[in-house]
Amino acid sequence: MIITLATTPRRSGFALLMVMVMSTASIMILSADMYRTRSVAILNNSYNTYNTDCYVAEAAVEKIYARMAYDFQSFGVAGVSNNIASGLYATNVPTANENAFWSKFQFTDAQGNAGRTYVGYAYSYTGPLPSAYTGLYTANAPVYRIISNVQMTNGNTASVVGTAQEDVLLALVPLTTWAIFYNGLLEFSQCAPMIVNGRVQANGAIYVGTSASLTFNSGVSTTATLTAPLVDGLGSGTYSSWNTTFNANPGYATNVASVTVSLNMTNSHFLIDIPTNGESPTSTIGQQRLYNQAQMVLLVTNASTSVSTNLTVQLTLQTSVNGAVPGNDPSPVVLTYTNATPSLLSSNLPFLSLTNVSYDQRETDTNLFTQIDVGKFASWSSTNTTVQNKLPASSGIYPTILYVADNRPRTTTQLPAVRLVNGAQLPPNGSGTPLGFTVATKNPLYVLGNYNTKTSAGSSTGTNNTYEVPAALFSDALTVLSTNWTDSQGYSNYVKGSSLFAAVDDTINAAIITGTVPSTGTSDTTFSGGVHNLPRLLEDWSGANLYLNTSILRLWDSNMATNQFRNPSGFNPTPVNPYYNPPTRHYSFDQNFLNPAKVPPGIPVALVPIRFAWGVPPPNTITFTPTHD
Repeated sequence: MIITLATTPRRSGFALLMVMVMSTASIMILSADMYRTRSVAILNNSYNTYNTDCYVAEAAVEKIYARMAYDFQSFGVAGVSNNIASGLYATNVPTANENAFWSKFQFTDAQGNAGRTYVGYAYSYTGPLPSAYTGLYTANAPVYRIISNVQMTNGNTASVVGTAQEDVLLALVPLTTWAIFYNGLLEFSQCAPMIVNGRVQANGAIYVGTSASLTFNSGVSTTATLTAPLVDGLGSGTYSSWNTTFNANPGYATNVASVTVSLNMTNSHFLIDIPTNGESPTSTIGQQRLYNQAQMVLLVTNASTSVSTNLTVQLTLQTSVNGAVPGNDPSPVVLTYTNATPSLLSSNLPFLSLTNVSYDQRETDTNLFTQIDVGKFASWSSTNTTVQNKLPASSGIYPTILYVADNRPRTTTQLPAVRLVNGAQLPPNGSGTPLGFTVATKNPLYVLGNYNTKTSAGSSTGTNNTYEVPAALFSDALTVLSTNWTDSQGYSNYVKGSSLFAAVDDTINAAIITGTVPSTGTSDTTFSGGVHNLPRLLEDWSGANLYLNTSILRLWDSNMATNQFRNPSGFNPTPVNPYYNPPTRHYSFDQNFLNPAKVPPGIPVALVPIRFAWGVPPPNTITFTPTHD
């Protein structure tokens, strides 16, 4: 029997089966791949939508930050808090009127409210500022939180939510944080050897150029340029002879936007002026005036040009009520003394003298001094019954600011001024950390002898300022007189080397907030004198040392003491002779001012809005902790 194997059909069936299996697998793979591709596409679309939503949320946050920064620098913290309370910021979202692109998105405030952005107070901050502001700090500055949630309103990804959060620090930076702060042109031209150990800021240009050495160990910034022009008829004129070293990083002056201060910088002299009639102490301007911040206001008036007769003295004692400035005190104590003779003042205000006169050879005017013996003022204010009833030290209420104004007539030959004597130890105000003492006046201010160089714990002069309290001197112009000064010598012809004019070493430990007569040109008769001549001098200081442990703030032009600086070196035009010879200057930035607890009373602050922290919070969350810079 012959048997034949029929293999072909079976092989064909197997092949068909394999084809079907492979086809099924291919279809499954293709389906899976198509599903994966679709899923990836959906994910990519969602991811792209999320990124877009986050960018749009960031735009919403930045829109509010820009408005908040403007309000802060224009109206202070109150301007910001008022707009938060009114809801102005919350409804300030990007709109289609600005750009049609924004119509594609729904803005919410992370709390379910459409067409809004969350803006609220987060916390207060005290400490150093971010790295861009190295060397600066703030105290009790508010931090506001801005949060936006955004969803695209069309497409399959409308449920995707993008978020952005920014914490904004409204930094209140005391101006004494800067070693030197000028509102206007800052001139180091022809300065003596100088080492500046704190930050320097000019809302204007900076001039250098000196045959001596000038060293900046901290940041230097200007809103304009830094150059070395010919100034005082003697400037370097070439970049190669600057003799200027920048030791901070970066090693040069940086160009920055103008630093906005908590007062009108175009007319900042108002800070030390007497308020106008009808002005409220609680108005924006009223709250900033030293007149209203002071617990004691001393006014001297005289309707005639007489030096010492028919004088009226008014001393007002005022204190803060419900957090308002003392000038808003509803029940101040006003002490008025008419025909204030020396004997009357000796009995009632023993620290005050109104009969001292001298001649200022720079101003070519006779000074009529309202003279305050600071030591006697400290003793009187701490023991006088009327003062203690109104400003009881036992309750922690102290006269930390004394405002003085001599309103006797200013004429072409006489200049009413304020003079501080016996000021080595300032008034005590507290058993713990001293609160400090500030004197403010609209007049030119003269300081005779050492100032703020000792406390009950000890004394120190020169570069050692261990024994000091936080102190500031606000004035139209500042003149330093050594303890060798006598009023009679002002009327004598200045002779260099004469024992009559020989000054002795002097130390002043206080922030200096004052004005200058600005440069009107570059000649030796149109020069401001530069920052080293901001403290005016009237004696022969050759061989003597002048120590200033300070922060120098030039905020205004002098309104009363307006004679131009004259270089004593080789300057001898008839009939005006040189009126001083310079000392060895030791100007140092008082590092104590970097401690918020040691800022002198009444110091204005710079308003610095800072993007302080940033984050991408979960949707519908306002308690997310962002990352700080």
